[in-house]
Amino acid sequence: MIKRFETPYMADWFAITLRWIMVVGLFVSLGLGQRLEIALTWPLGLMIFWNLAMTALAGLNLRVTYHRRLNIAVDLLLSGAFFWGQGGVQGPAFWVGLMPILTSSIYFELWGGLTTASLFAGLVFYTGTRLEDNPALSVAVAVVLIILGIIFGYLGRSLMAHMRKNRALWIDAEEKRRAIQNERMRAIYELTSTLSSTLSYKRVLDSALDLSAAALNPEVEELSVSDPLVGVVMLFHGGKLRIGSARRFTSADMRVTFDGAEGVLKRALDDGEPIVLKDIGYDPELGRVIALRNCTSGYCFPLRSGFNVYGVLLFAHPEPDYFTTERIKLLDIIGRQSVIAIQNARLYQDLVEEKERMAEVYEEARKKLARDLHDGPTQSVAAMAMRLNITKRMLVKDAKAAAEEIVKLEELAHRTTKEIRHMLFTLRPLILESQGLTAAIQAMADKMMETFSQKVVVDIDEKATQQLEMGKQGVIFYIIDEAVNNARKHAAAETIAVRLRQFEPGVLLLEIADNGVGFDVNAVTQSYDKRSSSSLGMVNLRERSELVNGLLQIDSKPGKGTKVQVYIPLTEEAADRLHHARRRK
Repeated sequence: MIKRFETPYMADWFAITLRWIMVVGLFVSLGLGQRLEIALTWPLGLMIFWNLAMTALAGLNLRVTYHRRLNIAVDLLLSGAFFWGQGGVQGPAFWVGLMPILTSSIYFELWGGLTTASLFAGLVFYTGTRLEDNPALSVAVAVVLIILGIIFGYLGRSLMAHMRKNRALWIDAEEKRRAIQNERMRAIYELTSTLSSTLSYKRVLDSALDLSAAALNPEVEELSVSDPLVGVVMLFHGGKLRIGSARRFTSADMRVTFDGAEGVLKRALDDGEPIVLKDIGYDPELGRVIALRNCTSGYCFPLRSGFNVYGVLLFAHPEPDYFTTERIKLLDIIGRQSVIAIQNARLYQDLVEEKERMAEVYEEARKKLARDLHDGPTQSVAAMAMRLNITKRMLVKDAKAAAEEIVKLEELAHRTTKEIRHMLFTLRPLILESQGLTAAIQAMADKMMETFSQKVVVDIDEKATQQLEMGKQGVIFYIIDEAVNNARKHAAAETIAVRLRQFEPGVLLLEIADNGVGFDVNAVTQSYDKRSSSSLGMVNLRERSELVNGLLQIDSKPGKGTKVQVYIPLTEEAADRLHHARRRK
């Protein structure tokens, strides 16, 4: 019966090696004695085939039943046959008895070596007394074999004790290695589970650092105390890399920001590939961090998904060769999982902000409608009611004057009707759904002239509007309506120009320009806290631009007119390129 074992038996390999050495020595002895004859060497051929079989089993970590005893029995049998055939103690290879003695000493130590030596000594003594003329030599060889059996038995005991000790150490090291590997796998599993189950930015970043440290050093129980590993997650915010979460950073380090314009950060962000670095303390940007000055090696993983660049994951350590291939592979896995988790958290946060922004937009639209109704039709209706009361009294005293007043009331009613219709049009321009953006903007311009005598010049590239989906067309219409109404109310402009054209592949440019009085952009922006109507108009423009992932720019100076520009990306790649260029600025 054959059994397979997980690890090789070194005793088998020692026995196989010694057997090969003995076979070579026996051939040499026969050659020197000029006795290389088939009748004498056939036992050696069997020894070779036997040792080949044992080598194959050892290579496959296989053992047969009674493996050690079988080895000794075969060696003893073949050695005895060879000893007898080559002439006993008078032959050139009389020392062949060492083969089974060595095998027994390895497998059974002292008792094995002594027993086998005694058996072979008995064969030598029998051969010398019955078949040879020199019994004294046979006795001497038999005695020497017994002595060698004792010596090799002691040596075998020492050798096997040393081998057992080494094997125990190897098993302990292997078990420790497996335990470390299992701990790392557990840390990775916890990382993926934690990151996939949370949509909180802070928890994602903290988990990425904590579980990364646990995966890198699973044998260290108190990482925060025992291990000098430095870790940090940097994320883009406001065009700069800022510390999202860190380990072993000082309070001063937590306030440091990075441009990502040189050194390791620039290479990682531009190439999108992880970087293993040396002398991290000398980096032009990272060298400002106090916690990194004692570190000699580092690993920087860019947190990037497609064209979206979120930031970097950075680890550093005082040991120069700390980031081994195995640890780098672990950090790659953790980095990729962190990117997915950060992306999910960012999408969730964007959805929350989008929901809040939409609520604010609708609320502001309701407030704007209320203001417009109060400032326009409501005042007009109140004025008509008051003038009707006056007209009723005038009918008694002066019919001609009353008729003139009725004509004025009719004009006021018509003007109020136009204002209401204009408000209804801007609330829901049905022409936008039926005829498209160009027709809707032109209709708005016509109503501006009809209702407020405001000249609006429209220049729309039809090819540009065809690239816009209906949802974006509606948002763009409201951006134009907001900007034109702001110019009408506050700029006192003779002409307002609306242009929409292709700016570059994948990006449209919307411009609303007037030749009015202009204003100080910074001053109006700062007055938002006071909720002035002009600052609220700019906020509405910015929020509506964000709905189409656009980039808003307002250029104005007192006495120089105003130009509102909105860069509108048509694809995700164009949006990433547009906002990435903005961050670089």
